[in-house]
Amino acid sequence: MTVVIDSAGPKDMPDLERLCWAYRDLLVERSAGLPPMVDTYYGVESYTALIADLPRIHARPRGDILVARLNGRTVGCAMYYPLAQDGVTEIKRVYVDDSARGTGAGRALMETAMNRARDDGYNRMVLDTIAPLAEAIALYTRLGFAPCAPFYEPDPAFVPHLRFFDHPL
Repeated sequence: MTVVIDSAGPKDMPDLERLCWAYRDLLVERSAGLPPMVDTYYGVESYTALIADLPRIHARPRGDILVARLNGRTVGCAMYYPLAQDGVTEIKRVYVDDSARGTGAGRALMETAMNRARDDGYNRMVLDTIAPLAEAIALYTRLGFAPCAPFYEPDPAFVPHLRFFDHPL
């Protein structure tokens, strides 16, 4: 089983949409009992519009949408784009299907994104996640990401449940 990472193209949009909704479902499941972060950041209507706009938001040459394929099947995604701070990119919606967890797809997505972002001229990658996503936090830590201050103004009610990380590129 070999994981292949590619930039997403128009033909990948149905799979990308499926993966993004699965990511949102995971956030809903894992944030049960927490303040309404998913509804605030990923309300159904706004998330639908966001997914449709992903190719523009993450357009080359300053961003990218990556997909992970395992035996020809699209099983994961990750995407990055520039932030207002020069040289800084944010990685978003890193997700791997349950069926492909443990295959190295998440690590391959992250490493490819980091390498491509460095090649694109970025010198720092940031991300945020929720505390209950322990597996993701463990991966980020293994890759050398370190806790950092928030890089946006989060709702104060959410701060105890959010984790911010960065990595020099």
